[in-house]
Parts: sequence; C-alpha cells; structure tokens
Amino acid sequence: MDTRVSLSILLLLFGISQASPLMEQRFDCVFESEPEIVDITTKILESNNGSSEVLIEGDLVFPKTRNALYCFHNNCFWKKNSNNIVEVPYIVSNEFSNYDKSVITNAMSTFNSKTCIRFVARSTQTDYISIENKDGCFSNLGRTGGKQVVSLNRNGCVYNGIVQHELNHALGFYHEQTRSDRDQYVKINWENISPDMAYNFQIQNTNNQNTPYDYGSIMHYGNTAFSIQPWLETITPIPDETVVIGQRQGMSKTDILRINKLYEC
Repeated sequence: MDTRVSLSILLLLFGISQASPLMEQRFDCVFESEPEIVDITTKILESNNGSSEVLIEGDLVFPKTRNALYCFHNNCFWKKNSNNIVEVPYIVSNEFSNYDKSVITNAMSTFNSKTCIRFVARSTQTDYISIENKDGCFSNLGRTGGKQVVSLNRNGCVYNGIVQHELNHALGFYHEQTRSDRDQYVKINWENISPDMAYNFQIQNTNNQNTPYDYGSIMHYGNTAFSIQPWLETITPIPDETVVIGQRQGMSKTDILRINKLYEC
C-alpha cells in the first residue's frame, strides 16, 4: 500500500476515535431531554412513590380542607390587582438546572399569555409559591397564605404538562375525574382499586362553571391510576371507552377557559 494512503487512513481513524466521545456526549444530551411517551398519572405516581408528604389523589398535599370553586370569601383565590391581573409570585430553587428552569418558565408562559394569571418573580410579597426539588410532584390546593411549596422533583416531574398540572392545583383546581358529575362520563372500576386507595376517587362538590367534562384536561388522570395491577383499568371513559385520558402535553382549551371563568378574567 502507498505510504501516503496508509498515513491518510491512520489520520482518519485517529480523528474518528477522538470525535467519538464528543458524538456520544452530544447524543446523550439529546436523549436525556427527550420526554418519555407516558401518561401524566404514571409519571406523577411513580415520582410520588415513597414521598414523605401525606398526599391525596396522588399529588395534593393533605389536609384537603377546601375546594377553590366553593371557598368562602374567595380566601383561597390569588388576588387581583388594580389592573385586573392576578399576580402569583414565585421563586425557583437553585437546585434546578438552567434547562429545568426553562421548562418551568415555558409552562408558566401559557398562563401568562392565555389567562389573566401572571406568574411573577417574588420580591417582598407575603403569599408566594416556592418551586422546589422535593420528593415528588405535588402542590397545595389554592392559595394557602405565606410560602407554599410546589414540588417538582428533577427526576420525573419537570415536564411541561406536569408543571402546568401542579400549578393548576395551586390556583385551586381538583382533578377532572373527581368533579361532581363524573359518573356520567367515566366509570370507576372499583374492583381494580385497592380498598386503601379508594379515597382517591371521592367525588368533590365542584362548581363546574357550565363547562363540559373534559377528557383532554391536563387535570385528568389516566386509565390505570391507583390500579392494583399496572395493566388493569381504574377509569374507563363512557360511552366511548377508547377516548384518550391522562395526557401531559399541556393545558386544554377547556382548562384555559375554566381559569378565565374562575378568576373572572
């Protein structure tokens, strides 16, 4: 073989060997940030398995003392300012990476652009949300007063839909499958639910604001929530059992409508 050809081949092989780690690293970054195709319930309940918090309906902090749609004197709503804007001050823990923070702020941007809710960086406000990397995905229901934690564990909760789901809880919304008229739209398969988990399916005395039941709501859990076996359905849409529930891409049009109606945007 010609010496120059041999030298060229050696140089080429050397270049590939040096580039490989960089190529692997680049692809690793791509795959790490690519969300899995899985319903919102699975991600939340997996993340909350073994959480130190006492949670109801999977991700609501106990005690459940009120429903924001029926709260007295609106004391669990976030307050409007003189410009008819509802400001929700927040801080974000420094445990989150820049990428995590971008997911959180992008999730907030939908509220900011399509409702009168404005998530604003906290300065001196007394009531505010503290977004923290705790052991699961969970929130209080509505404004509780003072500092209230919205937990978004970095290893399973920092997805657009899950962030919006937990922020909706903080605004005062329950899960869709617990609304007062749910039995007209879904069948709860009690035989597939462990008796000690049945309380998670308790119907709430909700004011549904003259909006239709929303299978596509970001607040709706998936078919197998709290199932005794992963493949058994606990929630079946009726009359069409093939309707998809449990999406985690982002708020539906009805989710946005309800925020605007509840807060009189």
